[in-house]
Amino acid sequence: MSGTVKQLRLVVHAEDYEGALRFFRDVLGMPEQEAYSGDGGAQVNILDAGRATIEIANTAQVEMIDEVEVGRRVAGHFRVALEVEDCATVSRQATEGGAVPIAPPTLTPWNSLNARFDAPGEVHLTLFQELG
Repeated sequence: MSGTVKQLRLVVHAEDYEGALRFFRDVLGMPEQEAYSGDGGAQVNILDAGRATIEIANTAQVEMIDEVEVGRRVAGHFRVALEVEDCATVSRQATEGGAVPIAPPTLTPWNSLNARFDAPGEVHLTLFQELG
């Protein structure tokens, strides 16, 4: 199939570009793949986020996930979820790096440890660790 998708790029428009870049690159450890600058102070950094997927969920599923992980509906239209090796440690690093905790690492019915944040760049973020 010639139209097969080869890469997913999530583009985040961050008013505090330096703060968001520092958080995702330096705090969460997402290595820089490419960086470009252009006229008028235009800047972009492309960071490696590992394997990408798109999770399509209906309203009932989104509400159920929010209830399990946070106890109430908090996610907007998009939520970024990053798999990490140690959710508790990376959650502490995220908080120290400028993310606002919404819910601490929580054991889910699908056997993962998930934590929620409002991260720099106005990104609603889940950090999750697969346990099983």
